[in-house]
Parts: sequence; structure tokens; C-alpha cells
Amino acid sequence: MATNTQTGMLGFQEARRAAEAAARGLKPREPEPCALLEARGRVLAELVSADRDLPPFPRATRDGYAVRAADVAVPPAELRIVAHIKAGGAWTRSSPLAAGEAAEIMTGAPVPPGADAVVMVEYTARTEGANNENVEVQRAVAPGENVVPAGAEARAGAELLAPGTRIAHAQIALAAAVGKTSLLVYQRPRIAILSTGDEVVDVAAEPGPNQIRNSNSYSLAAQVATAGGSPVQLPIAPDEAGPLRRLIQQGLASDMLLITGGVSVGKYDLVEQVLEQLGAEFIFTGAAIQPGRPAVLGRVGNTPFLGLPGNPVSTMVTFELFARPLLAALAGAKPSPLRFLQARLKSDFKTKTGLTRFLPAALSGEFENVEVEVVKWQGSGDMAATARADCYLVVPPDRDTLAAGELVSILMVAK
Repeated sequence: MATNTQTGMLGFQEARRAAEAAARGLKPREPEPCALLEARGRVLAELVSADRDLPPFPRATRDGYAVRAADVAVPPAELRIVAHIKAGGAWTRSSPLAAGEAAEIMTGAPVPPGADAVVMVEYTARTEGANNENVEVQRAVAPGENVVPAGAEARAGAELLAPGTRIAHAQIALAAAVGKTSLLVYQRPRIAILSTGDEVVDVAAEPGPNQIRNSNSYSLAAQVATAGGSPVQLPIAPDEAGPLRRLIQQGLASDMLLITGGVSVGKYDLVEQVLEQLGAEFIFTGAAIQPGRPAVLGRVGNTPFLGLPGNPVSTMVTFELFARPLLAALAGAKPSPLRFLQARLKSDFKTKTGLTRFLPAALSGEFENVEVEVVKWQGSGDMAATARADCYLVVPPDRDTLAAGELVSILMVAK
């Protein structure tokens, strides 16, 4: 991890940039081979190059007729059909297409030598000549129209996918097109998850009147898996320094440790104290956001940790803001900048200034008429409201009022 640290509470943008800077010093696990379809969501650890020109032949992009553009410069022009070429077919004649000739052709088929354009079938009409089938071309075409030249997408040996690329369906298609049945990818980073607090019990337990089930461990495990990591769920840590220390040490044996709860300033919030005893270096100890203000980022040795508030929505938000760039680096990818989208606010909204707020919200409408509205919620412990949301409304720290119809920033919820 990077060595620059900024202890204390940071503004949101400072805290995010500090997390990105920390991520730049992290190294992924060793690569491993992976079957092509199983590589989805993983990060590429090898260079994928074109094994031949793409496309390997001049390719028709429309159904129609391969022609010499000069022959149809003054429409209508009648041409003699001398071949029918389907996708996967070939031009079988030894001589190229000659003046006055056309070849019926399908999308994806090789354009015959001598032809330099394809006329779409919509601009033609079949006619009968004296001895041969003819076509009347009713519109001129420019040389190269509706034809992708051989090698236009990539030349043989060209780099197609670089190491560090996150693999999705488009990358899988490209790898398949060059004959890759497997890919070398980085191993998924192991991300330890530790929930703390005497009030937290296992999800299978019957909670007492003042206890809650350990939902944070499961929401974080789901977020870790979605981000390309392998979650390691640790036992719940009680509010006692000794057991907490042992579990934190166990978590630090993974590639990264996420801790929920115990990072505020209460009498039983012991996480920072224990981390200090273990020689932790803190990057920040709070971020000016809501929810998630008490978030703590640092490292013990070379292992990063992120302390997240115990309230469930705070945990979800702070993971998206600060854990994702670290996890991306550990997975072998370059962390992406955080980018907000925009939508129009459906109803007036009021809040307080001073913090950057990430409030559960829902989108409605369609196409270019998309609106967003804050989901009614009861604060950062309201999981039910968050489950109804599909994004977060982002309120800048200097705004206390947002007007209906105003373009506002949103952060999409990763799924």
C-alpha cells in the first residue's frame, strides 16, 4: 500500500482519493488458469492477442449485392448476378467480379474480389435477363459501403485484451473469437469479514429482546463476491479486547479485513484501540459522509483493513465508497474512478449541510425521462428501505435543499 497517510476525519472526496491511493500499492494473488465461461467477473493476468486478422476477410455488413461502386454510380443500373454467397461460403470463381456483374451476398459473408461495396437488398429489384438472372440497383453506393475490410478490427498479433482487464461478456466473446478456451486470471482475493458487538448473534440463532442477527456479515459477503473477491466470514467478536484481538489477527491473515461495528467513540467501541496495539497505521479515522461517518481505513503490515460502522446501511455504503478500489487492486484490476450518474429529482428534498449524503433512492420513468426519489427510511439501520432502493441519491455537503426537476447525482447500487 502507499505510504502517505492522512489521519483524522477527511471530507468525502479526500477519503475516496486516499482509498484509491492506498489501492495503488496493493498486489494481487498469483494467476491461475480458468475455463473461459468461468472467467466472467475475474481479472485477466495475460495478454490476449489476435491469432489472425479480424475480420479475416472483407465482411459484408448487410444482406444485398456485392458490386463495383463505379457500376452503380448512376442508378438505376442493371447488373448480372453471377454468384450467391452466404455466411461461411466462398467465391469459387478464379477471376474477380467484373464490370456489369453482381454477387448476391448475406450479412457476414466474404465480399468477393473485384467488389468494393454492398448494396442493401432494400435498394434493389430482381429482374430477368435474356439468359441470366439480373438485379436492378436503384441507389448508388460509395466504395467501402457496407463492407468491413480484412483486418479493420485488428491485425494478426495485435493486442486485444491487456492484463488487468475485468472480464465480462464482451471480453469472453473476444477471447472466444481468437480461439481461447481458457484464460489466465488472478486468483480471487480472500476478504475476511468480522462483525463485532455483544448485541450481534448468528443468523440461525433466536435473538434476545435486545439482540440483532448478523446481517452485516452476509451483506458484505455478497458485496465482496459481486466485486470479485472470495469472502471469509469470521465468528462474531464480542465487546472484549482479548477475543476481538484474536479474531482481528485471524482476519489479517487474509488479503484484506473488513470490520463492522466498534469503530465509533463509545465505551465499548474497541476496534481502533486493538488495531493500534497491533501496530496499525491509520489512513483516515472518519469520513464526512452520511451514513458511514465513523469509517476507518488503514493497514497492519501489508494488509489493509476497513472499519465500517455497524448500522447496516452504513456498512453497505462505506463498502461501495472505500472498499471497492482496494478489492479491485487485490483482484488484479486498476481501481476505477467513482463516477456518478444524473437523474431528475421527483420531489423537493431537504436535509442539513456539512456532510456528503448517500441516501437510498429509487429510479422511475424510462428512456430519457428518468426520475429519482429518496426512499422513505428510518436512518442507517433501515435495511428494508435499502432493499427497496436501486441507487443512492448523492447530496453535496453545501446543499440543504434540492428542488423537484433538478438534475441530481446518483450512485448506482452494484448487483
